[in-house]
Amino acid sequence: QVQLVESGGGLVQAGGSLRLSCAASGRTLSTYAMGWFRQAPGKERQFVAAISWSGGSTDYTDSVKGRFTISRDNAKNTVFLQINSLNAEDTAVYYCAARRTDRSARNFNTGNVDTWGQGTQVTVSS
Repeated sequence: QVQLVESGGGLVQAGGSLRLSCAASGRTLSTYAMGWFRQAPGKERQFVAAISWSGGSTDYTDSVKGRFTISRDNAKNTVFLQINSLNAEDTAVYYCAARRTDRSARNFNTGNVDTWGQGTQVTVSS
């Protein structure tokens, strides 16, 4: 079983940027497709971005396209989420997720995640 630890969250002004990291241990990261989800207060956890095991394909929810970029470094067992042009609606806890059963970036959702990280808080001030 892989273990995931997120970092890089914090308080940032609207329009700013953050880079979230997800460090994996316990298993080789290339065994998994990886994703990022977020959960705002009082709302359900929602899909943000996903990347295939090789990094060759990605997927994003519409609201973050053009602002967020997911990437991975399998040699370092780390996945990243670059977040630009932050706005108040991006305030949430961001969770890293691993999926082994399907290593593509397609159809990543809360129902087919194998392992979750503990989350990192992103707060955007206006």
